[in-house]
Amino acid sequence: MNTSWKHAAGLALALALALIAPVHAQDAAGLKARHDSLKEKLANNPFQRPLVLESAQSSGDLKGDVYAVVDQPFTLVGPALQGMEHWCDLLILHLNVKGCTFTGKPPAEVLSLVVGRKFDQPLDDGYKVAFNYTMPAASADYLRVQMSADDGPMGTKNYRLALEAIPLDDKRSFVHMSYAYGYGTAARLAMQAYLATAGRDKVGFSVTGKGEDGKPTYIDGVRGVVERNTMRYYLAIEAYLGSMASPAGDRQEKRLRDWFDATERHARQLHEVERDEYLKMKRNEVQRQRAATPR
Repeated sequence: MNTSWKHAAGLALALALALIAPVHAQDAAGLKARHDSLKEKLANNPFQRPLVLESAQSSGDLKGDVYAVVDQPFTLVGPALQGMEHWCDLLILHLNVKGCTFTGKPPAEVLSLVVGRKFDQPLDDGYKVAFNYTMPAASADYLRVQMSADDGPMGTKNYRLALEAIPLDDKRSFVHMSYAYGYGTAARLAMQAYLATAGRDKVGFSVTGKGEDGKPTYIDGVRGVVERNTMRYYLAIEAYLGSMASPAGDRQEKRLRDWFDATERHARQLHEVERDEYLKMKRNEVQRQRAATPR
């Protein structure tokens, strides 16, 4: 494999790891205030549903946030998004996540992800990142989960993952997923190579203007990468929550099918493989993951 291409691909996979960033709301009241401030955007946005996706880039740091109203009661959302086992079942839905394992007990819990390319491959061919997992809050009206890793592939560093949620009423919850990571010169150069080759035609979701044909133009570059992965992970959360009402034996297959169908509704940004290819790959990866972590 060409070295520069491998480095570029490695950084693209590293970005897939960067799930979450600095948190704007630190408790139930703060997250409720954030929901209230986003009411207009939640009601009127390009997604045509209550979802707001944000991204930002600064010197040496990249971050993104997704805020969404989910049609699930907090009595389901809260328990479903607690525990590393649940997160492994959720994260494996992402194309680039090849495996997920977990070890330890509070306060020394570790969730290990292996990320790779968009086809079935041995775990040893992927990149492993170990996240310290904590759950600072889990009450009747607020959930907060955090993960952090000092180092990642290709010079990326300081990964931070956080998710928080509150009830809105008896049938709906408000979820905030945020992400951030740091990068240096090597990571920046590798990403430039990726964006000049395999990623040159890929875009995110933020609209930057209109083309001559009147159609929207979308953000590209590094922020486009982050926005795509932010949406993929949000859709994994959505698919995971949506499967909970099904019989236990049917849930995994429903998650896989629902995640793929949801990504295809944003095919311009998210289409990578065909449905049958995705389902075959993920069934194999789920089976391997479950063999590694007996339930």
